[in-house]
Amino acid sequence: MQTITNDEVDVVIVGLGWAGSIMAIELAREGLKVRALERGPDRPPEDFAYPKPADQYAYAIRNKVFVTPRDAALTVRYNTAETALPTRKWGAFVPGNGVGGSGLHWTGVLIRPTQTDIKLKTYADQAYKRGVLDPDMRIKDFPFTWQEIEPHMDKFDKICGLSGTTGNLGGQIQPGGDPFEGPRSSPFPLPALHDTLNSSLFAAAAKKLGYHPFPNPSANVTQPWTNPYGAQLAPCNYCGFCSKYPCLNYSKASPQTTILDVVKRLPNFDYKTGANVIRVDLHADKKTAKGVTYIDGQQREVFQPAKIVILSSFQFANVRLMLLSGIGEPYNPVTEQGMIGRNYAFLSVGDATLFFKDKHFNPFATAGATGEMFNDISPGNFDGPGLGFIGGAKIHSSQASGAPIGTALPPGTPTWGKGWKDGMVDWYGRAMKVSISTSCMAYRGHYLDLDPNYKDPWGQPLLRMTFDWRQNELKLQRHLRGIVLDIAKELKPDAMSENFLGLDSHWDITKYVSTHNVGGAIIGTSPRDSALNRYTQSWDVHNVFVPGGNAFPQNFQANPTALIGAITLFAAEAIKQQYLKNPGPLVQA
Repeated sequence: MQTITNDEVDVVIVGLGWAGSIMAIELAREGLKVRALERGPDRPPEDFAYPKPADQYAYAIRNKVFVTPRDAALTVRYNTAETALPTRKWGAFVPGNGVGGSGLHWTGVLIRPTQTDIKLKTYADQAYKRGVLDPDMRIKDFPFTWQEIEPHMDKFDKICGLSGTTGNLGGQIQPGGDPFEGPRSSPFPLPALHDTLNSSLFAAAAKKLGYHPFPNPSANVTQPWTNPYGAQLAPCNYCGFCSKYPCLNYSKASPQTTILDVVKRLPNFDYKTGANVIRVDLHADKKTAKGVTYIDGQQREVFQPAKIVILSSFQFANVRLMLLSGIGEPYNPVTEQGMIGRNYAFLSVGDATLFFKDKHFNPFATAGATGEMFNDISPGNFDGPGLGFIGGAKIHSSQASGAPIGTALPPGTPTWGKGWKDGMVDWYGRAMKVSISTSCMAYRGHYLDLDPNYKDPWGQPLLRMTFDWRQNELKLQRHLRGIVLDIAKELKPDAMSENFLGLDSHWDITKYVSTHNVGGAIIGTSPRDSALNRYTQSWDVHNVFVPGGNAFPQNFQANPTALIGAITLFAAEAIKQQYLKNPGPLVQA
């Protein structure tokens, strides 16, 4: 196959989701010639904005804006003694596809990690006696302080028009917000979403039990907002179609609504869709990249030369590209040599669904992030050491959408026929959930590598995941179940169902949890324990940067997007202020 060579650019960006879009606008504004390559199609807002309807079957069931397993499958196994099998249908997670990536279909909950989450290894070493935690656990600190990363979280808040209630402003605890959050340099840009009946009931019960609920921080904006790039968002109209849907109303922060319409006007930025990058091309010394190679829409091989390469695709794709390109050494769980693929982590969820004969929750009036949560059960805020596990959860009640498919019904209701129809009439809109989203630690035996048996349509090995629940996470789930059931008891429902893991549970890839996958190419202080330095720069190939969830050394109990945005802005600033003046390693090994 003859390779086509494009004109050289200063920066090539692989993947145009949140991280890629932030890098695009920050580096293009610096005057660099920037080109982004996106595997999927273009997704301009007019393709799904009003008056076009929100189609639950198309978006939430048939996964209209997600990548297909044919193009991005991975293989999965519980441990190294098993043969991994490929995903043929998405279940536990659903990676995005096309311009905007997963930032197009996310729910919009934008909550920061805590100060303890940032320095979890330090906390563990101080709080836990030797031998309490699993010896195979491999948790690490993030390689920056709260004071260093918070300004970038603050900027990302303003890019998104974050709506919420401030809990800690400059070290001063504020009423109504999260008293456990790290100090904010400025308040939330916009006020919180309106409470619904279920979140009000939850908040009252949680307060009575001694917890500290606060409104879910929301990237579904509550008022008109113009962000630092000049992009405008419209106030949310509570239509309920957020998670797994593009926003119909220009109200949910996404790359489209906050960045792309601005950066596309710059003459030194362009992007190509239908461009499936298959490798990063390295110079002979393997110390620098000369560009990337992709397959275009006509199935032609195209080389894109560039001075800087940004890998900003979904976490799985970033790790796979590093492995396919020979950037760094693949991780070996036996010897623990190699850094690419280590510290993979997912997370678990659970919930109790409460049914009330005398209440109607009006599920048609909601935003993706509508609800209340509390952070009392996060590391350092409760007696995790005494309970024998590390980690935590955000415990929340978030207003469910009014979409009919999958409506919750009480236990014992028939699943089809007249009985099911009668159940829908009797119980539709009369249920609320109390839910958990947990942390997940990294372990020696949880990792990503290239599968020796299965290949993609271009003949390249699929990514292989080795992962299962460990006792630490299962013990955490059982503790959280008790808290949720205490809240449920306080609310006195007429019927209830619950969905929590047992102490003998295995990870189930078939049921949706979230798309919060992290690790595989983590940031750290040394090439001996990480793939990337604090600026997401490869220790091995200095002109390759890899911002994204792949950089997290473990998963904390907050959604990852706030920190992904922050580490990308942190990296972009380092490129502009340091790397362009003196190309080379930004941190000495």
